[in-house]
Amino acid sequence: MPAFSGDDRITRLFTLVPGSDFGVDTLAAIEAVGGRTVPWAEACATTYDLVLTSSPKGDLPLLSGRHVLLPHGAGYNKSIPGENADSASGLDPALLRRDGGAPIALHALAHPSQVARLAVGDTRLAHRAKVVGDPTLDRALASRPLRDHYRSALRTGPRTLLAIVSTWGRESLLRRRPGLPAQLAAHLPHDEFQLALVVHPNEHSRLGTYELAEMLAPALDAGLVLAAPHEEWASVLIAADALITDHGSAALYYCGVADRPVVGSYPGGAELIADSPMHTLLRRIPRLGAAETVRDALRAYVPGTGRAAADAAFTFQGDGLHRLRTELYALLDLTPPGPGSPLRPLPAPRPAGRSPRGFDVHAEVTVQGVRLVRRPVGLAAPGHHLAAEYGAADEGLTRSAGLLYRRPLPTSATEAELSWTADGWARYALSAYPGCRSAAAILPTPGTCLLRTRGQDRPCLLRTEPEDDGNGRLARPDPAAIASAVHAWLLAQPARPPLPARLTCHIGGRDYSVLIRPASGGEAAQLV
Repeated sequence: MPAFSGDDRITRLFTLVPGSDFGVDTLAAIEAVGGRTVPWAEACATTYDLVLTSSPKGDLPLLSGRHVLLPHGAGYNKSIPGENADSASGLDPALLRRDGGAPIALHALAHPSQVARLAVGDTRLAHRAKVVGDPTLDRALASRPLRDHYRSALRTGPRTLLAIVSTWGRESLLRRRPGLPAQLAAHLPHDEFQLALVVHPNEHSRLGTYELAEMLAPALDAGLVLAAPHEEWASVLIAADALITDHGSAALYYCGVADRPVVGSYPGGAELIADSPMHTLLRRIPRLGAAETVRDALRAYVPGTGRAAADAAFTFQGDGLHRLRTELYALLDLTPPGPGSPLRPLPAPRPAGRSPRGFDVHAEVTVQGVRLVRRPVGLAAPGHHLAAEYGAADEGLTRSAGLLYRRPLPTSATEAELSWTADGWARYALSAYPGCRSAAAILPTPGTCLLRTRGQDRPCLLRTEPEDDGNGRLARPDPAAIASAVHAWLLAQPARPPLPARLTCHIGGRDYSVLIRPASGGEAAQLV
């Protein structure tokens, strides 16, 4: 549709072809963007100047007008049960011949190899095909400068964003390995990795939002980002540092945007088309076994492999929408209104809807400092201590925690307020929860935290120096992780150490220098 942006001669209408098992969310998607929908019976009784579709299936020939078939996904990699097993879904000659009903005036494709595949089934089908590129890839490429913006929206920070993509159907990753996101969350350190899941729209439609969220509850509770199926999936892939994929084509968009590690999780089956771009990619990238082997699999990725697969799926990269626009206006016998509007960048993705309520903290105290690994509570074995977020964790976790931490509350919209001071809350927490050894109030100033340990006369202020990555970027850890590291260090000392002191904390693969000193009265009185 962006091919027609700014043209007031064009009226844009939508209709839903009946018969799909996954149509339940389609009308809602159109409604969300404010599109006008025509009932199917009314659409069949009207003649249109152009009929745009990305699938040849169903009763489309009943719509009167010039038909344009657009690229659907990337690469035509799968055959679907119940369809022609010798053809990729979307390239079945029986559906493309249109013996009776409106013919296809233009079959827009993304790569010359797809025209060759059409010709194998029926040479006549190749004559009306034209390679224009892929407008979806174009929009992702145009959005690359927003990568830092997307990562900020996701609250990724200095972590590695590992995205998992699943297609739909019985051979999809989500059907075969539904527990993989939770297994990865249990294995990978929370301060080093962030997880995101991109699920095919058909699975969103088949299951529904509620069922999908319940099925993925352990991973979502651990902070998994579940990308929305419209636009957001692409911004998440742009933000990602690494990818796990089955045989679905979303991975090719990831590979087309940048050459970053990708590993496969598809043990084989009947759906993947031999020598398709996804078949080639899966054959050449590392394969993921158990979730615990994910680091080794990512390290085994050979740079350039994904880029080669994307080049086999997309041509005219970055110019697809312009070429498609030229073809569409030629069919309409209209002169385009100017050079066309620039592609609108993808919107920022939403952050995870949930965050861990607490962490099983593994701490190793040495003469060099503290090495700390946090994993969401309940997914892995207990560690040195349990750290729970006050105000987010339930009463059971709160009473079991060795360290309670509190994040600053958002500013109240009411005129009257009742607020804790940092040390006032810390003293309250130690009094109300006898099992708690330390209480930490994270202060609004970046990198600062007030920590009070049971039996301590004065609270400590923890000030963390950001780490320079050598390229001009500064990394800051979660202050709650620093509080856990200092808590473990203090408990390991045979006597109360003299302050001020400096401590090196190794968290998320980085070394942070932390200054520990007695808090001033003003610092202890900060509102949280």
